[in-house]
Amino acid sequence: MIIKEFVLGAIQTNCYVVSCPETRETAVIDPGDSSSSLESYIEQEGLLVKYIVNTHSHFDHTGGNKKLKEATGAALLIHRAEAGALPRVSALALMFGLQVEDSPPADEFIAEGDEITFGNVSLKVLETPGHSPGGITLHTDNVAFVGDTLFAGSIGRTDFPGSSHRTLIKCIKEKIFPLGDDTIIYSGHGPETTVGREKLHNPFLR
Repeated sequence: MIIKEFVLGAIQTNCYVVSCPETRETAVIDPGDSSSSLESYIEQEGLLVKYIVNTHSHFDHTGGNKKLKEATGAALLIHRAEAGALPRVSALALMFGLQVEDSPPADEFIAEGDEITFGNVSLKVLETPGHSPGGITLHTDNVAFVGDTLFAGSIGRTDFPGSSHRTLIKCIKEKIFPLGDDTIIYSGHGPETTVGREKLHNPFLR
């Protein structure tokens, strides 16, 4: 499995391009904005983008859906509880003084226990709401893509409509922590971390 990170948009959202080295089949996680560097990487590496996966529907994670889907023909995946927000992400961005394109509708809904398979890579879906109603985590082996659920030394905001601090903490402790201390956490913003590091040092989780 090859993981390439791009930091996109005004809010500096981490977008992850996850590909199978044998088949070149690929999933792009959270394309938060249009990016020529992202598209160039996909083209130069000869990647076959099979899926665009949104960990949640906030505009800084979905603003690049439209352009990337038009360029690749990939299927767009998101949790059902987040899908209704996709056609109006531009309006939400304007509330922050920013501009993104509205997202196309989801092609498929994903939920707890599903597996997203491309080439020889399979990402398992965990439902980790709290930051948003239908937030998800994708994990395989010792890697987890957690969106805005968990950050290095912090956690996702819970002051949005439909968010819940209690639910967020519960999901982190009951869904993400059991993945193992050595699991690498790829968050929606900021640097990577590990489960073990956050157990020991994250002040929100003590």
